[in-house]
Amino acid sequence: MKSALIFAAVAEIATGLALLIVPLLVGRLLLGDELTGVALPVARVAGIALIALGVACWPGPPRVGMLLYGAVVTLYLAYLGLTGSATGIVLWPAVILHAVLTGLLIRQPAQDKSRRA
Repeated sequence: MKSALIFAAVAEIATGLALLIVPLLVGRLLLGDELTGVALPVARVAGIALIALGVACWPGPPRVGMLLYGAVVTLYLAYLGLTGSATGIVLWPAVILHAVLTGLLIRQPAQDKSRRA
C-alpha cells in the first residue's frame, strides 16, 4: 500500500509541475483544447495544489504539503497582483489569508515543542 501512495504522490507532483511549466500543453493533451485567459493562472494554482498534495501524501508529515501550498500560492497570487495580471476584488485578501495561514503553519511545530517541555 505504501508503494501505491508513493506512486500517486509522484504522479501528482509530475502533473502539478507540468501545469506550472507548460499549462497550454497540459490543457491540449488532457482536455483537447488550449487553456487561455484566466484559465492559465487557475491552472498554475491547480499545479501548485497538486504538488502540495503529492508532498502531503509522501511519507512524512502532511503539514509540509499545506505549508508548501500556502507559501507558493501566496507568492504566485502576489506576483499576479503586482504585475497587474490579476485585479480581482478578493485577490489581495486571498494573498493576506494565505500568508497568515502559512505563518501559522510555520509556528505550529514551535508551539507543539513548547507544550511538550
